[in-house]
Amino acid sequence: MSGDLEMRLAAEFFGTMILIVFGNGAVANMALETTTGRHDGGWLFVALGYGFGVMIPAFMFGSISGNHLNPAITIAFASVGLFPWNEVIGYISAQFAGAIVGQLIVISCYWPFYRRTHDEAAVLMTFATGDGADSATNGFVNEALGTLFLVFGALGAYHGMFVKTNIDLANIAVGLLIMTLVISMGGATGPALNPARDLGPRMVHALLPIPNKGTSNWRYSWVPVVAPIVGGILGAILFVTFFPVK
Repeated sequence: MSGDLEMRLAAEFFGTMILIVFGNGAVANMALETTTGRHDGGWLFVALGYGFGVMIPAFMFGSISGNHLNPAITIAFASVGLFPWNEVIGYISAQFAGAIVGQLIVISCYWPFYRRTHDEAAVLMTFATGDGADSATNGFVNEALGTLFLVFGALGAYHGMFVKTNIDLANIAVGLLIMTLVISMGGATGPALNPARDLGPRMVHALLPIPNKGTSNWRYSWVPVVAPIVGGILGAILFVTFFPVK
């Protein structure tokens, strides 16, 4: 990573912004009425959006900031000594700011389609996640386990012996990991796997006069914040316990 903190924070901001534009933009294209992608490709296209939303910033900013784009990853890495605690707040602030700006870009691109969409759940889906079984417990388990796999897999990709000679392969691997997690574990909750990806856009949903938006489902909002942090820490501890990172 670069030693310039301001540059690293800028990388986290723009990287997270790109993640939301590509990921939530893909959801908007699938879920909103009369879009060109309405139901075409479905969840596979959403998985591609989030996967490339992580992979492309990794190529752009990975050598600058580490391409966390996710408070759960930042906290998880700090919890096992792979990231300095005194930079955690700065990283998380940049990630939330990027998520909010990214969601504003999605809204600006899809505003006419929000006006045509009367399904409140479909509108909220383009901002934030929820549990398909309407169960906070089920949502917590899915988000925690999904983020555990995310952090465990990311550490394996970037610190595995094979990748030491080619970091670009690690970037591709993590993008594919995100795609696979969205396809395999996304049916239950969305998924979020990232507090900034959910809470930032949910705040935008609550504050702006989005047409036909309904409730922002705040009673569930703690799940995609707390569960990814718990799962991320467990994933990091699990990895360094069996595969010490030097």
